[in-house]
Amino acid sequence: MTTVDLGLPAPASPPLAPRRPTRQINVGGVLVGAGAPISVQSMTTTVTADVNGTLQQIAELTAAGCQIVRVAVPSHDDAEALPIIAAKSPIPVIADIHFQPRYVFAAIDAGCAAVRVNPGNIRAFDDKVAQIAAAASAAGVPIRIGVNAGSLDARLLAKHGRATPHALVESALWECGLFEEHGFRDLKISVKHNDPVVMVAAYELLAERCDYPLHLGVTEAGPAFQGTIKSAVAFGALLSRGIGDTIRVSLSAPPVEEVKVGIAILEALNLRQRGLEIVSCPSCGRAQVDVYTLAERVHAGLDGLDVPLRVAVMGCVVNGPGEAREADLGVAAGNGKGQIFVRGEVIRTVPEEQIVETLIGEALRLADQLRATGTLAGPPTVSVP
Repeated sequence: MTTVDLGLPAPASPPLAPRRPTRQINVGGVLVGAGAPISVQSMTTTVTADVNGTLQQIAELTAAGCQIVRVAVPSHDDAEALPIIAAKSPIPVIADIHFQPRYVFAAIDAGCAAVRVNPGNIRAFDDKVAQIAAAASAAGVPIRIGVNAGSLDARLLAKHGRATPHALVESALWECGLFEEHGFRDLKISVKHNDPVVMVAAYELLAERCDYPLHLGVTEAGPAFQGTIKSAVAFGALLSRGIGDTIRVSLSAPPVEEVKVGIAILEALNLRQRGLEIVSCPSCGRAQVDVYTLAERVHAGLDGLDVPLRVAVMGCVVNGPGEAREADLGVAAGNGKGQIFVRGEVIRTVPEEQIVETLIGEALRLADQLRATGTLAGPPTVSVP
């Protein structure tokens, strides 16, 4: 008898490029840079002074997988709310400061994990750097130099004519230099633009000229669909080259959606362990089942599954069996029935109307096995005379 190994699904491919070497900062316990996992950030949309509303939204973001959250501090009331929010938030809080440098000190005193400053719109910012550096250093609070195309320093706009990649990078490095003069280097940089092409060029240039960790973002990316495309394209171009240490997807949508998109981008690039992954065909004239509805029903039934599991929902005889066999769990459907595959082996054939419930049941069984043992059963084998 000869034992034939039907094979396990191939492990995830390694990232496309090694991570860019950087300094490392500690944002409230979340390490950023120097090979630490790329973190996903978002920003609350509540008025920060509404402490309960802000903490509720932070809780929702945390449940979605957000690791660092930013809150806006445009007013005295917002600054007054920071101590409670920073103390009760389950994830590190970054205070987002514009226009008023005094709020930087308020955020540090409040126990925020980090402070984001936009040098282009803080009055007399350069004159305050020594004091900010001293306060941040004493408290162990990192600073993000957040340069935006829409609020670039007037001096650099006059020099470059517009927010070019060189203008964005020059602004960021100028401000970093001011902090460095005072011995402060717990810095992270972002150079955001609404045009992904300009944004990518700016980060590429910045990566060549410093070793600070970089926060990636396409600013004002737009509504959910457009913003997702812009962010995925820009982040993919940079992360695939090892550039980027933390990300925020900026969408005109609920912030939880930003987190979902950010996590999906990292998973697609194998920069984060994949969770539930549905592999389904786009359908064509060969399909003998309604693949669209089938895939949606399976996805809905497994939404929220917290284990890495690849489920293939296929509807044709050309690629269906192969894709289903390569997944942890799959179905190759046609002619009113579906072959159910588990780890490469057909375990049963069921009528079309039972495909969804069977896949969901098997997925939950495999998820329990993963939680209990940390792995799925070994490769199935068949005996051949």
